[in-house]
Amino acid sequence: MCGLVAILQLDGARPDMAALRRMAARIRHRGPDDKGDFQEGGIALAHQRLSIIDLTTGHQPMSFDGITVAFNGEIYNYIELREELKQAGHTFRTTSDTEVLLRMYLQYGTEAIKRLNGMFAFVLYDSRNGQVLAARDHFGIKPLYVCRMRDRLIYASEIKAILADFDVHPEVDPVSLHDYVTLQYTLGDGTLFRGIRKLPPGHLEVTNLDGQTRRQRYWQVSYEQDRNRTEGEFVEELRGLLASAVRQQMRSDVAVGAYLSGGLDSSTVTALAARETHQPIRTFTGAFREGPEFDESEYARAVAEQCGAQMHFVYPTEKQFIDLLPKLAYHMDEPAAGPGLFPQYIVSSLAASKVKVCLGGQGGDEIFGGYARYAIAYFEQALKDSILGNSEEGDDAIPLAAMAPNLGTLKQYVPLLKRTLRSGIFDSREKQYFSLVDRSEGTIEAFSEAFRSHYHRDAVFGRFKQVFNEPDTRSYYNRMLHYDMQTGLQSLLHVEDRVSMAVSLESRVPLLDPRIVELVAKIPPPIKFKGGEMKYLFKQAIKGLLPDKVFNRTDKMGFPVPLQIWARDAAKEFFSDVLLSQRTRERGLYDMQAVEQLIRQESNFSRVLWGLLQLELWHREFIDSGSARSLGVIHAA
Repeated sequence: MCGLVAILQLDGARPDMAALRRMAARIRHRGPDDKGDFQEGGIALAHQRLSIIDLTTGHQPMSFDGITVAFNGEIYNYIELREELKQAGHTFRTTSDTEVLLRMYLQYGTEAIKRLNGMFAFVLYDSRNGQVLAARDHFGIKPLYVCRMRDRLIYASEIKAILADFDVHPEVDPVSLHDYVTLQYTLGDGTLFRGIRKLPPGHLEVTNLDGQTRRQRYWQVSYEQDRNRTEGEFVEELRGLLASAVRQQMRSDVAVGAYLSGGLDSSTVTALAARETHQPIRTFTGAFREGPEFDESEYARAVAEQCGAQMHFVYPTEKQFIDLLPKLAYHMDEPAAGPGLFPQYIVSSLAASKVKVCLGGQGGDEIFGGYARYAIAYFEQALKDSILGNSEEGDDAIPLAAMAPNLGTLKQYVPLLKRTLRSGIFDSREKQYFSLVDRSEGTIEAFSEAFRSHYHRDAVFGRFKQVFNEPDTRSYYNRMLHYDMQTGLQSLLHVEDRVSMAVSLESRVPLLDPRIVELVAKIPPPIKFKGGEMKYLFKQAIKGLLPDKVFNRTDKMGFPVPLQIWARDAAKEFFSDVLLSQRTRERGLYDMQAVEQLIRQESNFSRVLWGLLQLELWHREFIDSGSARSLGVIHAA
């Protein structure tokens, strides 16, 4: 895992190499093992390397035959691709996947990207045709940001690197701010920084040296249904792909461990990984001592013991929470969606002290339908279809009668169910699902009148609809999964990348394998979402793999942080010191009376206040300075 920076001068001037190196130094935490840079004409590339594969000859930027690349990530099928390239006449100087990427490009051009299975972001300079190619993996596991200025383009793995250019002055993007306030993430390619965008997942951009850019989507999942196979056949193929994905992602020249929460996804990845190693795999688990509702380590322990793993546990504290939040705001670049990033960082720190690579279960909920809102939304849809006697989905529909046996799983979500049913059961599917992902209730009221006068929820809904209605499918279930993969998953992967890279740890997510997603997408919803059961197909594929107490779990914890308990002590004082400070008041973003009331009510000491705190810390770290010169000084060590 690594970090990259690139500058393309559009005026033909030589890039400022001091600025390039300063930007690269800002993200040294992503790759402290090695560094390098390259310059030719108006293009310059810099790289910070975390050495994982080919520890001795994988130096970057890497150049062959007029092609130079700065590459962040891993290509998991690089061994198979290298053999293919050897058959085509290529000879290799290194054993790195970076050289495989270069030679794939030499062989196939931009079509090579479609053949890669991995997590990656890279900037490639082709001196033969005077073009710069930027690309990002299928799901956006690895980040890549772009800032277009009057005389140059800047690419970087993290926004803070771009802000290290003294000519870049951070400003808030109001459209993305409204997205964040509503959804706790941004839509499209926007960021909270005006003029800085992210390259979307599954996309590449080709830019000529004069700045003309062409964007292309090289991968998009198809939801065309395969109705010729049985459930058993799909389950068997999925079982094989899960094992294959984990096997490929175990490839490394350094030690590999596994995050283990005790949930289905991380437990499955751990159990499959344990089969691929001759040594006990190291597992890393976090929990809170504030009560059993914040501790699922008993499930993690059951999996680890069955696998013969070497277990490591950590228990984050309230003091660590208070001490680390400003530092985490710096590493995140943008406000985080939920407080789970804090324990994730603590667990990543533990893992980084033992291994260099860690496997996790991220993506399982979005691929296999693990969120309760899918069942809630579909229950509403099935109820409406039953009343009206018709369905928009045809053969993809799941009848209300088929869902009845599984509705008991929604008991713990009755408050959410009440809210969504009140919002209008006969509304369009877009409005129904938007109400389930909308996080603005209770939040907008905490903002100032000046902010609210410019906030338009309908505009956010319009941007939501563009993503929701993008896939060519009648299935409501598939549209929900697709939307979350394009939006909410990006927010989760953002956290995954930043908390691991902050401690120089490579985090891999085997469930986000294109082969798995492509298979699940074409399975008819009545099979993969049978009876409205969350993760039905996934459960069939992993039967017999996990201890019964883990496989049969009905609760879903998601690493909750005991904010309401901490609200009685030091954390409450911390929130008050930040949110009620003179600095926050002068910003004019919040209704201070509403914020004071929220802090007094311990029952509300959760999502709303977390969102307000993150936004304020972000302003302080990145916006208040008015210049990038002062950014990160206290974190430079």
